[in-house]
Amino acid sequence: MTDDSALRREMVDVCRRMNSSGINQGNAGNLSVRSSDGFLITPSSLPYETMTPEDIVEMGFDGTYVGRRPSSEWRFHRDILRERQEINVVLHCHSLYATTLACHHKTIPSFHYMTGVAGGTTIRCAGYATFGTQALSDNALVALKDRLACLLGQHGQISLGKTMEAALWLANEVETLSRMYVQALTLGEPPVLSDEEMARVIEQMKKMSYGQAPDPEGTNDLARPRGAAA
Repeated sequence: MTDDSALRREMVDVCRRMNSSGINQGNAGNLSVRSSDGFLITPSSLPYETMTPEDIVEMGFDGTYVGRRPSSEWRFHRDILRERQEINVVLHCHSLYATTLACHHKTIPSFHYMTGVAGGTTIRCAGYATFGTQALSDNALVALKDRLACLLGQHGQISLGKTMEAALWLANEVETLSRMYVQALTLGEPPVLSDEEMARVIEQMKKMSYGQAPDPEGTNDLARPRGAAA
């Protein structure tokens, strides 16, 4: 990630896709990407429709910036990227169903195996704190421990990734899981998968490559290229 101009263009595109996909509305939400000398972040209060690559703000981990005023949520972007060296992208949005659960401070349990895409048996909800504050960043870091996504109490969601595509995909998946959970709750609290089963699920997910799931181990019925030995 050394070509900042390419990163800036992709950031604008991803922000617009956040809104067009329905996981974000208006000027809400923000996006940051690790760069060579710090990170790039979306500016404060600028509609994505009119945002240009030149509007993206360059920030250092010391809180200094060049250009427009950065998003008011820059603190949790900085702190996540500083603490999670394996992560390059932080995406924050106010998707409807994830925010609905966040308004009730509900953690998403392993009611569905895809909960494991966030890296654990649950998608936690961080405690509420005023937007833009260090307290909100501190709460988010706790909720994101060993996770790639979390809800923010009475606020929205955060999704992480190595790439912008990965973070955007995860944010959409968190919203889908949130919608399913809200609907499942209309029938009562759904049963959850055991920690042992979720450990197997997460291990399988780690083996996934380019969206292709591995064949379950210990079976003889394996998918294989035609002509390959059985």
